[in-house]
Amino acid sequence: MLRAARAVAERLVAAGHEALFAGGCVRDAWLGRPFKDIDIATSATPDQVEAIFAGHTVAVGKAFGVVLVLRDGYTFDVATFRTDGDYADGRHPDDVHFGTPEDDALRRDFTVNGLFCEPASGVIRDYVGGVPDLKARVIRAIGDPVARFREDHLRMLRAARFASVLDFTLDPATQAAMMAHATWIKWVSAERIASEMTRLLCESPRPSVGLRLLRVTGLLREFLPEVEALYGTEQPPRYHPEGDVWTHTCLMLDDVPAPRDPVLAWSLLLHDIGKPVTFCRKDDAEDDGNQIRFPSHAPVGAAMAEVILKRLKQPTALIEQVKAVVADHMRGADAEKMRPATLRRFMGSPVFPVLLEVMRLDIKHSNKQSAPWLFLKEAFEAFRAEPVLPPPLVRGRDLVAWGIAPGPRVGAMLRELYDAQLEGRLTTREEAQAYVASLDGTPLHQ
Repeated sequence: MLRAARAVAERLVAAGHEALFAGGCVRDAWLGRPFKDIDIATSATPDQVEAIFAGHTVAVGKAFGVVLVLRDGYTFDVATFRTDGDYADGRHPDDVHFGTPEDDALRRDFTVNGLFCEPASGVIRDYVGGVPDLKARVIRAIGDPVARFREDHLRMLRAARFASVLDFTLDPATQAAMMAHATWIKWVSAERIASEMTRLLCESPRPSVGLRLLRVTGLLREFLPEVEALYGTEQPPRYHPEGDVWTHTCLMLDDVPAPRDPVLAWSLLLHDIGKPVTFCRKDDAEDDGNQIRFPSHAPVGAAMAEVILKRLKQPTALIEQVKAVVADHMRGADAEKMRPATLRRFMGSPVFPVLLEVMRLDIKHSNKQSAPWLFLKEAFEAFRAEPVLPPPLVRGRDLVAWGIAPGPRVGAMLRELYDAQLEGRLTTREEAQAYVASLDGTPLHQ
């Protein structure tokens, strides 16, 4: 990618224009971090870029001075040096004016993202104090932080995300502006908020850093009040000496190396989301340290997780998977008592590996017993060595054809028949039909 990017820059220079690597790739290169893309800033106008790379461009952002250039299988954003007009919509400039590299640096969000690099020499151009802030490991808005956040309200969440992913601190003035204008985040689309949150949760060495910043600045209560409610929600010291639900959740997230799978990351964040609303104290508890209760917090939390993720416009597949993990994250405690068929069905869930990891972390960062998890881990290893779950011998239409009236009983019988099949008590359709014929209206198991 670097060779292709240099070739694009060299072509621009050969045509008489200035071309510099810009933004995040320069920051990450200075920090010794891998980068996923390279942006190029140039004195060439969009029309000139299209002429130079005729047949190899896509003008998706031409109105904002950006042209995509295709080279050697890579796509590069090539943007003309510019200044931005007002941001009436809190995201896009109403108009842009072409300018100098310094003009272009001053319009960007944070000093560490406002650096340029000369492709041929590797010399860094710093018009905004980005290099000193990289050395000090500080996220600082360029110029007036309130003005930067007014231009694009999402920048407040991005500040927390950059601090968390890079393990930097926030400049006090930048943090103060976030605290003063946290309500602006409500005007940002759910999709953009969700994208930043997913990156914070999945890419941060310690997601707790970003979560804490979102909490102390007041941003979190604006778009994830259910998560903020974890802070200060007590837990029984006997089982949770680590502290409140917030602390427990942060410890679990921080214990998973980045990059994290999004389903796992969101499941960890939301696994105990039902605790604040189900919190109660049992007055007749014999052990004063064990009187706090969270009745039905798992199913309540699953319903809340679905609402939260739908509000954030997350993909249906992710919503269903996270919901399933939250709903079942306490179920493993009874695994050793499950019937074989029930256990196999439990382990056959597509999200079971995620569930097993959530259980492991839940136990590690509490005083819960590890025996159920060890049992499930061994059972799952044996289960994975077996053939996949077989298709059911009997379908609903079969039961109807055999004289069972449509209704709730059909579903109950199908579950019982499949359990019997998984346990080896029924091996053929004929055996299943004979079994159904022998029933007198009662289920296979009382």
